[in-house]
Amino acid sequence: MSRRVALILTVLNEIQTIGPLLDSLAAQTRRPDEVVVVDGGSTDGTWEFLQEYKGPLPLRALRYPGANISQGRNKAIQATQAEIIVSTDAGVRLAPTWLERLLAPWSEDTPPAVAGFFLPDPQTPFELALAATTLPLPEEIAPERFLPSSRSVAFLREVWERVGGYPEWLDYSEDVVFDLRVRALAGPFAWAPDAVVYFRPRSSLGAFFRQYRNYAFGDGQADLWRMRHALRYLIYGIFLPALLYLGGTGHVMGWMLLLIGAGLYVRRPWWRLGRLAPDLPFPERLRIFLWVPLLRVVGDVAKMWGYPRGLLWRWRHRRDPAIHWRRDLPRPVGGTSGGRVI
Repeated sequence: MSRRVALILTVLNEIQTIGPLLDSLAAQTRRPDEVVVVDGGSTDGTWEFLQEYKGPLPLRALRYPGANISQGRNKAIQATQAEIIVSTDAGVRLAPTWLERLLAPWSEDTPPAVAGFFLPDPQTPFELALAATTLPLPEEIAPERFLPSSRSVAFLREVWERVGGYPEWLDYSEDVVFDLRVRALAGPFAWAPDAVVYFRPRSSLGAFFRQYRNYAFGDGQADLWRMRHALRYLIYGIFLPALLYLGGTGHVMGWMLLLIGAGLYVRRPWWRLGRLAPDLPFPERLRIFLWVPLLRVVGDVAKMWGYPRGLLWRWRHRRDPAIHWRRDLPRPVGGTSGGRVI
């Protein structure tokens, strides 16, 4: 393929991960023609590392203190000349054939964008439990509805221009809005499941709570997934208390429904765990199994905490035309976010 390809990413205090990421990029079977990294104001040595980088990559580092992820990505794209833009994130490790496979659909067709995938890269039992709880596996994906994470995606520059770039008014969920606009205005993503990056889940319960609180805040800002969030409040606010009341008053049906609901609640994460770690010894598997219900509850509580704050932000900014991002779309949009499943 003769088209020029640029890889872009944003960083903020990623001194522990930026080196391995660039090493995995340098080891690609097909390297990008340009690499632009935007630093949002790192204070841990990341910026100095980028300035001193001597590896075999055409790396250009730009610094915009205070820029959010969308602003950083747009700045990076503006600094490139390439026809195809490829995006990834700090904190990931790229499979050696990632870029080659992400670009492969353009050798046979002319899609507006290509959705790659990412797999968990857990380092501890907690991270393995979190991966099983929150991250989908490839066989769970419906390609026609999948919205790729910007950890692993490629798109034509003209498509980025047509959709207005990444939404700079959003601090979180920005890639979901970008993906929905791409699909509505330019057409479906091609699916490249073998274009894989490896992503390490959060390493603590507090970090996980903050991550999902922020995701839900972005959902509220962008008015995303109304029914999904409403159902969560309905379950925790009405159905669960009602079943606990029935069980507490001696009704067998209340406990039966609670057990059925609990089984459905953890069934998919336990299935994923079997796929992610099939040879795990039973005592270790049991310990990780027991993490799953807690992680599901913590994730749900984090979302119920963050979502109304995002809605409040949206109401306060209701006169800003940028937040009404669906108005120029030719049809309703929806999909399945690739970055989270609870």
